[in-house]
Amino acid sequence: MRRRYPAPRRAASVTDSHEFVVPVRVKPGASRPRVGGSHDGPYGTALIVAVSARAVDGRATQAALDAVAAAFGVRPSGITLRAGRTSRDKLVALTVPPPDATDRLRALLRFEDVRRNGM
Repeated sequence: MRRRYPAPRRAASVTDSHEFVVPVRVKPGASRPRVGGSHDGPYGTALIVAVSARAVDGRATQAALDAVAAAFGVRPSGITLRAGRTSRDKLVALTVPPPDATDRLRALLRFEDVRRNGM
């Protein structure tokens, strides 16, 4: 059976509440954590986030949220999960995005292996 996805969206969007929403593709169980690269997913072009945590009890999701926070230079409390709690494809919202969030996202999507803050 073919899987139907919602209509594709842009790589990121700013909502009415001034959140910066980023589609993310999580790769759990990676040999080394990294943030960078792009994936065409159900929410549009997604940022690839590889984490060493396994997809058990939400550990990979939490590790991915922490990695996105580090990549954008925000506190982990400034990131919320909007969709995809049990999926590899997620929508992540930065509640207080940095002024250069769009530029950072573009840079992260372009590179396959971007290391920031020890990632």
